[in-house]
Amino acid sequence: MVHFDVRGLREPDAPTIILSSGLGGSAAYWGPQLGFLEERFRVVVYDHFGTNRSPGDIGENYSITEMAGDVLEIAETLSLTSFSFMGHALGGLVGLDIAHRFPGLIDRLILVNAWAKADPHSGRCFDVRIELLQKSGVAAFIKAQPLFLYPAIYMAQNAERMDAEEAHAIESFQGTQNILRRISALREFNVEDRLSAITSRCLVIATKDDLLVPYERSIHLSDNLSSAELCLIDHGGHAVNVTSPDLFNDCVQRFLMR
Repeated sequence: MVHFDVRGLREPDAPTIILSSGLGGSAAYWGPQLGFLEERFRVVVYDHFGTNRSPGDIGENYSITEMAGDVLEIAETLSLTSFSFMGHALGGLVGLDIAHRFPGLIDRLILVNAWAKADPHSGRCFDVRIELLQKSGVAAFIKAQPLFLYPAIYMAQNAERMDAEEAHAIESFQGTQNILRRISALREFNVEDRLSAITSRCLVIATKDDLLVPYERSIHLSDNLSSAELCLIDHGGHAVNVTSPDLFNDCVQRFLMR
């Protein structure tokens, strides 16, 4: 069982939203969103298996469906028959997998810089990151990570935060085998021919300056999901919920409260 925390409203019948982070797998990633969500929802955040407070060795042929199984186990533990779900990048793939295989379980699905099938450009970025990890080591891999997450101006204005994040990421590194198998899982994911069958109400959020995932991938999701709207933000990079929280939170709040 992965480690998860329940925050916000405590009533048994309170509306619930589960938040799933990207490749790093950390529940703490959603810090800028917890304030407004906790006022209106029972909020569930969790550390993905093999990361942070959910340690373990990831096996061969690991898949997004296996990651989705951890969310389904959380939902069963909390006796949830329906919930909202917000996923960033890899976390969004987890949401798409659940929404396709279990219609009606996810009421509202928020996809942040996600995709139905990985773009070749994203593949190039992951190739670079893998080569750094295998040939230059963990420290080089971690040092390059912000380049794929944040705009240059944000990194320049938050130099101390970048140093602190780098030190923490090295200390809590999930392990070479785990991260390589998680990258492999997201690269293998493909729901291109199943998007129209997903009935959850969807909000697709993308940023035009995302270095890792071209925003066209989000437009494609919005155009092909059966019930979706697009929130396209001009700046914020891949981790837009961290770098531009006001714009991001406003977009999410309007969708959830509608």
